[in-house]
Amino acid sequence: MKRIKTKFLLLLLLLPFCVFAQNTIGGVVLEKSTKQPIPGVNIKVSGANISTTTDFDGKFQLSGVKADNKITFSYTGYSNQTIAIAGQKNITVYLEEDTNLLKEVVVQVGYGSVKKKDATGSVTALTTKDFNKGNNITTENLLNGRVAGLTVNSTGAPGSSSQIRIRGGSSLFASNDPLIVIDGLPLDNSTNVGASSFLASLNPATVESITVLKDASASAIYGSRASNGVIIITTKKGSKTLSVDYNVQYAAGTLTKTVDVFSADEFRSVIADRRSDDLDKLGTANTDWQRAIYRNTGTVDQSLAVRGSLFNIIPTSLTLGNTDQQGLRLTNEFKRNTVGLVMNPTFLDNHLKLRLSANYTNEKNRFTDAVEGAAIGFDPTQPIKVDGAPYGGYFEYTTGKDSNGNYPLVSTAARNPVSQLLNTNDRGKNDRFFGNFEIDYKFHFLPALRAVVNVGFDESNGERRRLVGADAGSAPSNNNIPYGTDEYTEATRRNKLLDTYLVYNKTFKSLNFEATAGYSYQKFQSSKFETGNILNPDLPSTFPETTLDTDVVLLGFFARTNLNFRDKYLLTLSYRRDGSSRFEEANRWGNFPSVAFAWKIKEDFFKESTVLSDLKLRLSYGITGQQDIPEPNGYLQKYQIGGGNSEYYFGSSPVPVALPSKRTNNLKWEETFSYNAGLDFGFLNNRLSAGLDVYYKESKDLLVNAAISDGSNFSNRVYQNVGSFTTKGVEFTINANAVKTENFNWNMNFNIAKFERRIKNLVNGTDIFLGDNIAGTGTPGQIFREGYTPYSFYVYKQLYNNEGKPIDGAFADLNGDNIKNDSDKYIYNNPDPDFTLGFASNMNYKKFDFSFNLRASIGNRIFNAVDASRAQYDAMENGGVLSNIPSQVLETNFQTTSNVVLSDLYIENASFLKMDNITLGYTLNNWLNSKASLRLSTGVQNVFVITKYSGLDPEITNNGVDKTIYPRQRSVLFGLNLKF
Repeated sequence: MKRIKTKFLLLLLLLPFCVFAQNTIGGVVLEKSTKQPIPGVNIKVSGANISTTTDFDGKFQLSGVKADNKITFSYTGYSNQTIAIAGQKNITVYLEEDTNLLKEVVVQVGYGSVKKKDATGSVTALTTKDFNKGNNITTENLLNGRVAGLTVNSTGAPGSSSQIRIRGGSSLFASNDPLIVIDGLPLDNSTNVGASSFLASLNPATVESITVLKDASASAIYGSRASNGVIIITTKKGSKTLSVDYNVQYAAGTLTKTVDVFSADEFRSVIADRRSDDLDKLGTANTDWQRAIYRNTGTVDQSLAVRGSLFNIIPTSLTLGNTDQQGLRLTNEFKRNTVGLVMNPTFLDNHLKLRLSANYTNEKNRFTDAVEGAAIGFDPTQPIKVDGAPYGGYFEYTTGKDSNGNYPLVSTAARNPVSQLLNTNDRGKNDRFFGNFEIDYKFHFLPALRAVVNVGFDESNGERRRLVGADAGSAPSNNNIPYGTDEYTEATRRNKLLDTYLVYNKTFKSLNFEATAGYSYQKFQSSKFETGNILNPDLPSTFPETTLDTDVVLLGFFARTNLNFRDKYLLTLSYRRDGSSRFEEANRWGNFPSVAFAWKIKEDFFKESTVLSDLKLRLSYGITGQQDIPEPNGYLQKYQIGGGNSEYYFGSSPVPVALPSKRTNNLKWEETFSYNAGLDFGFLNNRLSAGLDVYYKESKDLLVNAAISDGSNFSNRVYQNVGSFTTKGVEFTINANAVKTENFNWNMNFNIAKFERRIKNLVNGTDIFLGDNIAGTGTPGQIFREGYTPYSFYVYKQLYNNEGKPIDGAFADLNGDNIKNDSDKYIYNNPDPDFTLGFASNMNYKKFDFSFNLRASIGNRIFNAVDASRAQYDAMENGGVLSNIPSQVLETNFQTTSNVVLSDLYIENASFLKMDNITLGYTLNNWLNSKASLRLSTGVQNVFVITKYSGLDPEITNNGVDKTIYPRQRSVLFGLNLKF
């Protein structure tokens, strides 16, 4: 914490030197409502052959003008502004949005772009002004709550990965992650060794726009991996003039909530009342173990962006980033250094366009074990440390000193969670380089035809070493005597891409015709080296070992046609044929067509309306594929070297045996058939705009890890194509410029989405049980059943007495046989929400700006496994030592865990309303004699949560089962943005 504060203060001291080292610029163009600069504005001097454009920070310079000249400023989506020079040396121009022109905004789609007004699919695009503000360390959090039907759920771990879902996902056992494409490079969603998440390598400061493709007509051109939607990320380009942009943000974080357990005094009282024989096991300390494993945190996130024209011909953007984030858990850290380079020159009179995008990230992590469970249950009357005690002076439960002078640990007792954090040095680092080089050539002899070649590369090299001293109670042990840990892992992941395609665009009178056809090749490679724990005296002879994974190759042929007739009737046809090496030759190829139609119906039915300004109907159908399962090339016969339990001995020398692996036969593509209908409309010159979508999806030939008959394979479960399930939903989004005056502007965005998933078919209608360890019971607590939502809860129906109190171990006999068994379980609710909502508000008053973001989830349920497995009085003793339990036991008075652990009592309504961020800023546009602009801001991240859920947080990622999570911290933010 001290190191981060010192680093932050040094940065502030260096800022004035940076400022005075820059050149001045003649003028700046700002967006009227937000007072933010606008890059790329066209500037032309009336009556003279003098023109230029604004740089990335909205600045421009003109020379050779006369005092009586007038200058016209024009930019897509904004009304033109003409200013008389009248001897002015520095001009500040404010452009106002022209809502009629906003329809010309271009959004990214697969292998190209389209005007927003001409989009036929369900597409949502956000730019920098739409992104969430606050402490957004990873890119996906820029759009959390901003897109209807899109959810982003992350834990509190620094730099951690997020669970991203578009329309609930489309699979049961295969991946439900959307395809993420950065500057034309589709990423592998796997996180390498030493990294915190695969998206943590991208600095959010480099992102210019994010486009979400939700329906099959928009995403089917990506075919093989588009069943769960596509997120297209575009990074910032270079500019023609020099500009510098420096951002720094400091966040001070604190813990907001802990699981409600007994305090030390309360614990002593409960033991005295209920377990008086155990009074001698109590200590004299007063320890809040949950607070003890956490700390106050500090985070510094900064970026420096320099944009200009290299050698006066190559627009270039160079972005340097540095992030130093502390996690709530003791010793948990995330550090990241990034370099982003984009060059986008044009040659041959704009016939040849080149784009080089390169990103390098050096990521360093200190990982921590999940010690929340131990902290919840550790005896609060015991101290953290004891002078002169073994195990580094940390309190641990031992059986006393043995004849060898050792202190064997009580095998059934939890280990000191504070010691586990402080005595574990688990560090990882990951160096990643990714980017692409794109050539876009418009033929001189046929300007309507373009050829595009895109070559992409992504390589990450990670390593991780875990050290645990022998004096740590949490170290592995023989006979409960720790011997420590020293294990090392390194891994390499590569992703190679080649896309080549032709684009033909021609207008024939009233018809605009665009056709795209191409070929795609992508190859994924990975390898790993592991030493095993070299301190383990029983380390198998197979270590160290190297694993070279089988390559995964994807091939694709794709085509798309866009027809625009009279700028009123729009038709999009696409087709992709994909081949995946995950399938054997007979089933390797899949076909993924789509069709979409849009009709701009305002001119036909409401031509004279001055209230209705826009109305468009969209209809689409398409098929997308799924092949992303964790067992690639399962159809191949593979062998692996056995361990110590599968060796032959010749004399005294063991010889390992090669064991055959399980095989998957006749596996084929999982396919999702999607239907979408949408209506886009605007009122009052599009000051109020909205969109409504309804959709239906059916996924067939599901890739499911299902049971097979004994003896038919080398495993009792393999991936198979079994069954189908459906998703239907509705989404509504509305944007409103509620107030637009000279000094005050207020923009709001609201979205609401509802989806419903149902399993349609399973093999022979057989249930699939899940959650074998839902609360340490070994009994399934969730189920896949025909006609029900995936991961529905499968529990017993709790009975209550006349006072409405639950009866210990009493459940409804649903089958009437007077025996409590699995036949009495029933399906009770599921984790899916009834509705998800998002609301964003941005206000600007003169030089002040104020914004906040709200999210809500209504109707989702959580199985509170913390209470289910601990909130019983018999859980206060485990293996001869005392254990704390949740104070929820006071409400139930349950005695025995095994009697009640799968009670429907523990399924709780986890609806919530969250304010993710609130920010207040003040901007000096003409700072230091118009040499720079300065914005100062403050705010709070994770402001509040309103919920009835009794657990730590109602937002979890484990399919609705709460076994404790890494808590999200509340942070107070201080930011500075300097542009010159």
